[in-house]
Amino acid sequence: MVALNKFVKAIVFACLVAPLCWLGWQISLELQQPGSALGADPGEAIVHYLGEWSIRILLFAFSITPLRRLLKSRELARTRRMVGLFAFSYVVMHLLAYLFFYLEFDWSGMWVEILERPYITVGMSALACLLLMAVTSTRGWQRRLGRNWRLLHRLIYAAITLALIHLWWLTKDGFEDLVVYTLWFMVLLWFRWRSVSQQLH
Repeated sequence: MVALNKFVKAIVFACLVAPLCWLGWQISLELQQPGSALGADPGEAIVHYLGEWSIRILLFAFSITPLRRLLKSRELARTRRMVGLFAFSYVVMHLLAYLFFYLEFDWSGMWVEILERPYITVGMSALACLLLMAVTSTRGWQRRLGRNWRLLHRLIYAAITLALIHLWWLTKDGFEDLVVYTLWFMVLLWFRWRSVSQQLH
């Protein structure tokens, strides 16, 4: 059982790290020959790439509980915290890439962006939700918060909703992926609502 847990965690970890390895490879190609891997605007490509993977991993984290119930897999359930922390890490990298390529780490400019651009405001609100969840994800915080821990971690609903709104406002064409993400989230909401309804009856 322990070996199986480690195997499942290793597979999930490898899948979560793979997008970063691919991005690192693309950046190395770009440095060798500008324009060869990341297009005309490498900075924009990196920011968007990290943003896309942020929402994908966030949705994957939200999918673990339904998948665990369908597959009856305790091993998969034990990866939930790791996947959630990876989602948070991708969002932070997305933000740092934005600050680097768009604002050159002008912190005063960042506050102006947050206040004046609604899609940035929404994105930062999603990050704030994920930050609270990441900080309180340990067993120690579970014990301190008791029943309130589960209530706090329902912020995942708000975080994903805000992230999708952020992406909808940013998208100008090619809505196919965004529609898939939104439908994915809606299916998961339906599954959770169905599970709660069955428990009540």
